[in-house]
Amino acid sequence: MTRPRTPRGRAREAATRLAGEYPGTARELCALRHDGPFQLLVATILSAQTTDERVNQVTPALFARFPTAADLAAADPAELEELVRSTGFFRSKTRSLIGMAGALVERHGGDVPVDLDDLDALPGVGRKTGNVVRSVGMGEPGLPVDTHVGRLTRRLGLTAATDPVKVEHEVCALLPREEWGAFSLRLILHGRQVCQSRRPRCAECVLNDFCPSSEVFGATKR
Repeated sequence: MTRPRTPRGRAREAATRLAGEYPGTARELCALRHDGPFQLLVATILSAQTTDERVNQVTPALFARFPTAADLAAADPAELEELVRSTGFFRSKTRSLIGMAGALVERHGGDVPVDLDDLDALPGVGRKTGNVVRSVGMGEPGLPVDTHVGRLTRRLGLTAATDPVKVEHEVCALLPREEWGAFSLRLILHGRQVCQSRRPRCAECVLNDFCPSSEVFGATKR
């Protein structure tokens, strides 16, 4: 098999092979349980510095108590803190959730906006979270860049950037828009299971024959 030698070629081949390893749509690949963009937005804010499993333990009671943005905007902070306490950083997350919900009510009639700039402008919602909501919750183009995505795209030679926004723009330019969200989630899964930060398991990696950082061929890790 011919090894792809350009960033675009490596991106396309990586997308194809990872789709075989981790099949499914962006929504199916997302581990956060949710029903609609609002619940996904809440869950993604809560997922910072904790596991998806922990968030999934917390959100059923949270969504039952505060089913809409208006309900969450009017939440008693002390009550909300108790509901999200086990996710860590519960005070700051409470402020973000109430602020986000209030902004949804004031600026968007309680609905989650589709535009990335509008999402990015919500309290507690950065560009990464906005892209999660777009790609997973709305079926829109979006490539969330977390630490796994940044690490793997650099190791694969798709970008040399360390700034998440630059990584996003450079990697998005290599792939069709409809593949962005699922590709990001597959990179995250692969980064957790195989291409780990300290000890990547190159011998088990389906990308090891063309990854510039592969130890299988004695390349220097990036």
